[in-house]
Amino acid sequence: MTFEAILKSAQGHAKEFIPIRRDIHQHPELPFKEERTGDLVAKHLESWGYLVERGFGGTGLVGQLKRGSSQRKLGLRADMDALPINEQTGADYASQNAGVMHACGHDGHTTMLLCAAKMLAESKGFSGTLNLIFQPAEEDGTDQSGAVRMMDDGLFTKYPCDAIFGMHNMPGFPQGTLVFRDGAMMASSDKVYITIKGHGGHGAMPHNAADPVVAAASLVMALQTVVARNVDPQQTAVVTVGVLQAGRANNVIPDEAKLQLSVRALDPHVRKLLEERITALTHAQAESFGAKAEIDYRRGYAVLVNSPKETEFARQVGLDLVGTRNVVPQGPALTGSEDFAFMLEKQPGCYLLIGNGDGPGTCMVHNSGYNFNDDNVAVGAAYWTALAQRYLA
Repeated sequence: MTFEAILKSAQGHAKEFIPIRRDIHQHPELPFKEERTGDLVAKHLESWGYLVERGFGGTGLVGQLKRGSSQRKLGLRADMDALPINEQTGADYASQNAGVMHACGHDGHTTMLLCAAKMLAESKGFSGTLNLIFQPAEEDGTDQSGAVRMMDDGLFTKYPCDAIFGMHNMPGFPQGTLVFRDGAMMASSDKVYITIKGHGGHGAMPHNAADPVVAAASLVMALQTVVARNVDPQQTAVVTVGVLQAGRANNVIPDEAKLQLSVRALDPHVRKLLEERITALTHAQAESFGAKAEIDYRRGYAVLVNSPKETEFARQVGLDLVGTRNVVPQGPALTGSEDFAFMLEKQPGCYLLIGNGDGPGTCMVHNSGYNFNDDNVAVGAAYWTALAQRYLA
């Protein structure tokens, strides 16, 4: 099937799958609770002839389809989970689960891959093994996220892949635009919980206390020097103090103050440097005010690094499918994070973006007004179909 024919076929199939996308959107499920979504995906895959195995990472599943005699093995991944956000899109298919919504477009990711699964089953246009990975809990945010748990359950042992590919919708790029990047594409994401313990007292007699609030305030400012003065200016790093909590009364010095940090980097060495400097500064600042610091430094997602060969392959498929005007061949690195990074540490592959446009409902992801652009169901499904047919030619 030519790429032009694939696009035309996807546009026809999209009419069937847009209602499925909206149904998933209407019934969002939090990480590791994607039972209904998993049931829906498995039912469709099995009806098209896929061998389905469930239970990977709890609620994840794999659909496998073998054709021909080739030994090539391809993995395509979509995430299924939603976020703890109250929806405010105004859509007539808005979430029926209070406080939960698909505010990151995972409903669209699942649907694009489902649509491609049907197209590939119908076309028979490949030879080899196709492994479709439907992952839970991408939004978990820890080093025990859905990707890690699926791999711990033997994902790539039971379903080996020569290469893996994933795709995420992204506002700010024109709808349907495909964005690629060699090398580091998304940042690591670590969380830091700091408790500064001082000695409380009356606000009128601060000399009798060791004020953790002053130490915390000083630490907030000192942390700004980590990126400004410790990290190579040509490298990317982010240190954000998102929480600072202390005290309940204006005339009482509390015993302790708490801080929570978000720390990101696009290079593993910079990531390590950030941890070292944040730890050292925290202890030094606390001690300089007669207080002590306790640090709980939690490593989250790794740096997402696309392998060159697979990225070039994915890029060329995009160029051939939608043309140069609709492809960004080397897009910017992002300081957001993705647990597909863990899969790319084990297997070569590429993570790409599909533009969600700039219209209503296409504000930044993780937002109560966010909505996946239904026009991308056809483009995304066509891309997965084209990539699979070329890789497994």
